[in-house]
Amino acid sequence: MEDRQMEGFGEHYGWVEIVFTAVVALGFGGWQYWSVSREIKRDKAKKADDEQR
Repeated sequence: MEDRQMEGFGEHYGWVEIVFTAVVALGFGGWQYWSVSREIKRDKAKKADDEQR
């Protein structure tokens, strides 16, 4: 019985790996986007502050 479950999982292991990799890649990409956007906002605010002085 246990062998049959592992065999079924083995058939779908490729999809599990693809989904896991995609989630990691999209998570990293989302974090990069958020981080860069935050940095750009900070730079724009600093530039606006410097121009007012």
